[in-house]
Amino acid sequence: MSDKLDSIRKLLDETDKEIVEALAKRQELIREISELKISNESDIRDIKREEELLSKITKLAREAGLDRYFAEQLFKDIIHHSIRFQTHSLVDNQNVEEEADAVQIAYQGTDGAFSHQAAYRHFEERYSKVDCFGYDTFRKAAEAVKEQKADYAILPIENTTAGSINETYDLLADDDLHIVGEEAIRIIHCLLALDEIPLDRIRRIMSHPQAIAQCSNFLAKLHDCRVESYIDTAMSAKKVLEDGDLSQAAIAGSYAADIYGLTILKRDLANQSENFTRFVVVARQPVEVDSQIPCKTSLLMVTTHEQGALVGCLNVIAAHGIDMTKLESRPKPNEPWKYQFYLDIKGNIANSEIRVALQELERKASSLKVLGCYPAHVGTPDE
Repeated sequence: MSDKLDSIRKLLDETDKEIVEALAKRQELIREISELKISNESDIRDIKREEELLSKITKLAREAGLDRYFAEQLFKDIIHHSIRFQTHSLVDNQNVEEEADAVQIAYQGTDGAFSHQAAYRHFEERYSKVDCFGYDTFRKAAEAVKEQKADYAILPIENTTAGSINETYDLLADDDLHIVGEEAIRIIHCLLALDEIPLDRIRRIMSHPQAIAQCSNFLAKLHDCRVESYIDTAMSAKKVLEDGDLSQAAIAGSYAADIYGLTILKRDLANQSENFTRFVVVARQPVEVDSQIPCKTSLLMVTTHEQGALVGCLNVIAAHGIDMTKLESRPKPNEPWKYQFYLDIKGNIANSEIRVALQELERKASSLKVLGCYPAHVGTPDE
């Protein structure tokens, strides 16, 4: 049985390789289609074509004896990836003055951090070379862009379980940076150690405070184990490697495990399985976004200090039929009991209705700043 199983697994490995090669070939065709659409100023999406493709796929799956639902979901992911690539290509074509093969990205953390992973996901397919530089703090990563040491910085701005990352909001308020994109990745926390050892032998676990909070239910079940806050998830994984202590472990992603050669003792540690972090991509200059691309516009608003001021501003947005996807308040620096508000709305500032709404909003508010207008994240259907 063992020889037959090994033989079947070998065939399975060869089939998997063929699938990956076929996906790579398909992506090259998508690249060619994208270039043609840009040169001919054609629309990125062809909804009718997408529906016809999915219908064809379900028919082929049925004929091949494959689960039709599985095949349809798989190709929905493939279509979403195609749209994502074409969106980025169009934005780059309209905003990048010279075609570049390389790009420099600043992020907080070290190799293997979730920010590092998000940076590669956002840029890797668009450039032949992506150089990522880790910094100790969000502020230093942002300053690297301002000082032209990097083209972009990628900063986490909110998590579905831990909420908003206030330091990023404060940086966007203070610094002359513009949001030019966003990325969302699913955060899968793993327990990493030097080798495959029983959990009851772990005496020390390190990770970033937010990761610790998100995995509190799992950690509460461990006995005789000290949990310690560390600078970053990936840095905690790196420390486990450097210390060489079998009784130590880190909570980090599988990406960090690959980089530092650590063993994953347990996956999916978070209290909530649907755990996503949204990142913003910031640059020195804003971008222009084609009207066919779904956009977000991020705003920083300070209201007048009078009763009903915030409601009056929000009514302007509602009156123009604009969908607001986020509203966050933060204390105004050096002005006790005054607040500034961060808003995300759906829409492009090039749209006349959005422009009129922002003009009205500016008259009602004490101040209004556009932090960025950028393509909305295109993810897979489960995101």
